[in-house]
Amino acid sequence: MTLVSNDPSWWPTISSFSIFSYFVVASSAALVYDWALTFGQEIELIWKRRWSLVTVLYLNLRYIGIINAALILLPNLPSILLTDTCCDAMDALQNWLNFVVNAMLGVIMIHRLHVMYRRSRGILISLTVIVLAVTIACGVVTAKANNYITAEALILSGTYQCIYNYGGDAQILISTNWILYTTWEVLALCLAVWIAVKHFRELQQSSRGWTIRDCFTVLMQAHIVYFASFTAVSCFELGYLSPQLSNSSSMGSQIYGGALEIFQLVQMFVLGPRLILSIREYHDKLVANSDAGISMTTMDFQEHVHMSIGSDMFTGTDLSKAGSDV
Repeated sequence: MTLVSNDPSWWPTISSFSIFSYFVVASSAALVYDWALTFGQEIELIWKRRWSLVTVLYLNLRYIGIINAALILLPNLPSILLTDTCCDAMDALQNWLNFVVNAMLGVIMIHRLHVMYRRSRGILISLTVIVLAVTIACGVVTAKANNYITAEALILSGTYQCIYNYGGDAQILISTNWILYTTWEVLALCLAVWIAVKHFRELQQSSRGWTIRDCFTVLMQAHIVYFASFTAVSCFELGYLSPQLSNSSSMGSQIYGGALEIFQLVQMFVLGPRLILSIREYHDKLVANSDAGISMTTMDFQEHVHMSIGSDMFTGTDLSKAGSDV
């Protein structure tokens, strides 16, 4: 039921909600700005290439991000009136979109690691089983958490807000999701670092290793930046285990929540797509700068087009493959 009040005692709450709305607008604007900034690259590296699973993953991440930003923005603009039902539905949809996006990011990580491990069937099966288990568990937890979350529309001194009540074990369940996601991301980072260090050492003895080293550098740079952002989001999410944050509408808690929104949008919908875009961009530059007579084979990420640039990728597998495939 919508609460209507002109009581001045609500003014501190209105002020704190306004602070949070500034963060939401800023994060949404940053997301749209990044999309506009990389749209030219997207046309060249995504739309003009033959479509594949990776193409679908990239486009879903990029454009679900814009939908997600709208779902966050609408309930937090003080000039837009929503009913309790709308607030509840938009929150549930946002939670499920985040679940789907994390599943897609898991698939991208599997693909990158599969290429880095020379298309090992063992690593592919192991990672698929792990990600599938984490995804199923998080899906069950998300469904349970949504049952405990209720929304209420407020009309306070002419401004409109949605507030969410986390009953039962909702906050614990949400934090459980992030613990599972964090465990997976730490494992993925460890596997990536291990194989990168192993091949960097091997390539120190090779005079032909510059192309491979550069490709691994691009892979690891994107992965580490993404992981750092994910770690920040996880720390913020786990902070909500404190009742002082989860049950507060103070200005400090709203600033905390606003910072979380910024980090989460950047992690999922800016750095997530760049895991694909950065490698495709690197691969195109490598091909453009390559000398004639060197052979390089491209893979799934670059539509299996065969070009001439080098042979041995990781002691038997083309790493230039990884440049197009991850």
